[in-house]
Amino acid sequence: MRIALIHALKHSAAPVEAAFRRTWPDATLMHLMDTSLSADLAAEGALTPRMTERFLTLARYAAGTGAAGILFTCSAFGPCIEACAQDLSPMPILKPNEAMIEEAAPFRHIGLLASFPGTLTSMPPEFPAHTRLTSVLAEGALAALDAGDTATHDRLVLEAAHRFPPDIDAIALGQFSLAHMADAVAAATGKPVLTTPDSAVRKLKAML
Repeated sequence: MRIALIHALKHSAAPVEAAFRRTWPDATLMHLMDTSLSADLAAEGALTPRMTERFLTLARYAAGTGAAGILFTCSAFGPCIEACAQDLSPMPILKPNEAMIEEAAPFRHIGLLASFPGTLTSMPPEFPAHTRLTSVLAEGALAALDAGDTATHDRLVLEAAHRFPPDIDAIALGQFSLAHMADAVAAATGKPVLTTPDSAVRKLKAML
């Protein structure tokens, strides 16, 4: 079964591949990547109709290859992905974070951590209204990762995690590129940590 993975950040491919190896090794993966989407969102400061059209183009291409489902890995583009799901219904199309948000339902106060600013704009409205969110940006972490400096990235993420108030119930890592930090963040904060890739793969497998 072919699953299309659509990325706007180059760092998202490895974490989701690892999640598939753990949870659904028999799936056949295809990758589509347009890193200019994240760059354009950072420059524009908001989603635009043109970005939605670009997402629709990518999703339609993936469907045309015979993909049985599509998993987007770019958490800052929720409305664009929703447009793709509506356009290609009933094909299973998942936002990267929707499964994790479902798994976060038992927690009342969640710390949302991201290294891409757009994630902290688009993702909070996707949580249930009863959920209290405190958002923290790991400033400079994504730039360090882009430069190949994983050590600095990881240090900045841990420093950001320590900025959450002590009354949070859990920490949600809002991007696939942060998933490898789950154990370290949990150990540093003593809080349960939720990640997006494994939750998403579990849900997509169940749907198909």
